[in-house]
Amino acid sequence: MNILVAPDKFRGSLEAEEVCDAVTDGVKRAYPDAKVTAIPLADGGEGTSKILTQVTDGWEVPVTVMDPLNRQINAIYGLSGNHEVAFIEMAAASGLRLLKQGERNPLRTSTFGTGQLIVDALDRGVKKIVLGIGGSATTDGGIGMAEALGYSFKDNDGNMLFPDGQALGKINTIDIRNVDQRLGSVSIIVACDVTNPLFGPDGAAVVYGPQKGADPEMVMTLDAGLANLAQVATRTFGRDVSLVPGAGAAGGLGAGCMWFLNAVLKEGINIVMEQCNIASLVADADLVITGEGKVDEQTLAGKVVKGLAGLCKSHNVPLAVVCGTLQITPEEAQAAGMTYAVSVLNRPMDLNAAQCEAFKLVSDATFQLMRLFFFSRGAV
Repeated sequence: MNILVAPDKFRGSLEAEEVCDAVTDGVKRAYPDAKVTAIPLADGGEGTSKILTQVTDGWEVPVTVMDPLNRQINAIYGLSGNHEVAFIEMAAASGLRLLKQGERNPLRTSTFGTGQLIVDALDRGVKKIVLGIGGSATTDGGIGMAEALGYSFKDNDGNMLFPDGQALGKINTIDIRNVDQRLGSVSIIVACDVTNPLFGPDGAAVVYGPQKGADPEMVMTLDAGLANLAQVATRTFGRDVSLVPGAGAAGGLGAGCMWFLNAVLKEGINIVMEQCNIASLVADADLVITGEGKVDEQTLAGKVVKGLAGLCKSHNVPLAVVCGTLQITPEEAQAAGMTYAVSVLNRPMDLNAAQCEAFKLVSDATFQLMRLFFFSRGAV
């Protein structure tokens, strides 16, 4: 019996590798002879670079870059074992987790450090860059990243602008004369798990600005600034990408990557599954077990579970899901392609207790689902 274990992390409790260990423990307790293949997954957000680096036998590269508020920090990205692919997370240089609560201000934050990571990868001669853009502290439309790569942004008087959120509304021209020419010979794929446009009521500033520290007035300023960037960038590059799904991801970095890097946006989970060769592993499995901290409506919109559900359905392989919190109905689970979905919580408990006992809870829940699965097939 071949069991494929392919979970995301349980945020705040277990990393994806630890979830793999806990699920494998539960499988082996229930059915010691089962053959288990464990592959940690991610949806393009935090942890994606580490996982992709590991599956390509690569290593982590340390770099000194600027954080969202232009302070020097140490960041890392991954390099594949064959030196050809860089795995970068913008959150490593421009993430919200790098700022204290009182420092959050998307008018002042910049993606310049993300651009520095890309420059370092170009210096190492990579042929491809996979860029995850989750967890940003910024709403600068990617102009900070672009400046690190040789772009410059000027106002009506020809003055250079510092590339942060408050500069967006002042941009009149984009100077492309000093852009790093190596960008033309590198394939750049952006892992993106949201579908927001660049600006407007569903755009980057309105939807995500408040969680980055923006008050209502800031949101209006940033939204108008992103609309201005769209106008200038469309004039400069000859194409308007502001309505492309994902353009508003990471404070407009999605659109910025398309304009400034000629990048392609893809669902993060599809990128990870492709790199990990998950399709062939699913085809050979008798059961796939996945999971994440919370299964809810966002899960159904493009997380790890949804990505695996599609593959399992196409190969007629049952999919079991273990999670900390289950917030969808049985009908929604079935419609999404989940054969079995269960919360690991076995009694009322607070968050701290659940996090402390996470490994055992996941293992026990897996044990129970395995006994049920094998009993239904007459194996136990």
